[in-house]
Amino acid sequence: MTTILFDIARQLSARTEFSSLAMERARDAVIDTLGCMMAGTKDPSVAAVTAAFGNEISASGSGWLVTGGYASPSVAALVNGTAAHALDFDDNFHPARAHASAVLVPALLATLHPQRPIGGKQFLEAYLTGLEAQAAVGFGVNPSHYNRGWHGTSTVGAIGTAAGVARLLGANTEETAQAMSLATSMASGPKGQFGTLAKPLHAGIAARNAVEAALLAMSGSGGRLDILERPQGFLDLFGGGEARGWADWRRDEAHVIETRGLVTKRHPCCASTHRAIDALFDLKQEHRLSAGDIDRIDVKVGISAARNLAYPRPENEMQARFSMPYCLARAMLQDTLSLSDFAPAALRQADVLALMPRIEMRSYTSGEEYGHDRLPHVLTVTLRDGTGLKSQRLHAKGSIEAPLDASQRRSKFFDCVYWGFGHATDDLYDNLLDLSLSSSVLNLLNLFAASS
Repeated sequence: MTTILFDIARQLSARTEFSSLAMERARDAVIDTLGCMMAGTKDPSVAAVTAAFGNEISASGSGWLVTGGYASPSVAALVNGTAAHALDFDDNFHPARAHASAVLVPALLATLHPQRPIGGKQFLEAYLTGLEAQAAVGFGVNPSHYNRGWHGTSTVGAIGTAAGVARLLGANTEETAQAMSLATSMASGPKGQFGTLAKPLHAGIAARNAVEAALLAMSGSGGRLDILERPQGFLDLFGGGEARGWADWRRDEAHVIETRGLVTKRHPCCASTHRAIDALFDLKQEHRLSAGDIDRIDVKVGISAARNLAYPRPENEMQARFSMPYCLARAMLQDTLSLSDFAPAALRQADVLALMPRIEMRSYTSGEEYGHDRLPHVLTVTLRDGTGLKSQRLHAKGSIEAPLDASQRRSKFFDCVYWGFGHATDDLYDNLLDLSLSSSVLNLLNLFAASS
């Protein structure tokens, strides 16, 4: 009887063609992640990583660094993955309950080598393989795995990304399965670290683990190929009481990026706040509300979202990204949320501090959530005259149900670049839009660095 990992690897390798829609969405995800990497370069989490491994960073080497210079593939994946997730502006992928691209893109970039040119089409196909692998692993353990406190980015993300890296390196089915097996032994990351510098580090560690697992597998190392389903394996230890396993998993005809898509973030904060923020923006637009009209705001979210948002009175910018009162107060006072809203000075503004105590969050009960993969986040605004207004959101802006348009994607990208570097040439984004036509992703990265 075949094992789950081998079955996943076999079915992934059977997909040799990708639709134009899948390739376009993969390209957009890669560009969005590059922007987030650039925005994160000056974050303390990235500074700590580059300081810790500074002796491995030089002007030469194979692993391109968004912070400048080169390093080993392992260190490049660690630095770039941390940068991609540093400001929590990178995308979400619901099937894996993970920040999929913040692991995938840095890991794939880390394997590029000047003596082995990789074209854009090949790079995007490896990205799509890794994304589908993340979905396959997540299928068996989520949402139970995520709800019990595991950060899917650093667990499911690492295991699935190992398959994408293996594809880019030319691995066969057995080597791909072994890469995922080895990554399973490296998977870790508690959500209790949210709101600290360890949280973005999770993405960097996951990217590094995926790269090292693939390289080890292709060098002859390996583990048990039944490690997902066997006793004391991933499902047994990490799955949780409601995990369903993989008996019903099959690769769909359409790629998961077509059917489920990614959620490209509109707001630079924890995704658990986004549906409530969007619901508030909906009410503001419909009723022309201002902060002076508000008596109180109540929001009802999922259990895991409430656990993620552990800082009702944030003390620093990282905690603010995981604070529903702070994010909703900001959304009430302005028309958009930007990276500057999570700078230290912004946390001390009097109008924000005055509004936050009037914002309360509660969660659904376990009974209400039972049997539902997803429930809407419900926002209730009570005006000073006693009028109650209600809005709810099942999907955040940026999902395939409510996608960002081309102009919004471009605007977000340049916001990220300016935040990280202060300037960029106008043709930078246009060059990246032609990623699938590039004969060398590494050459494109060098142009990217020069342009920014």
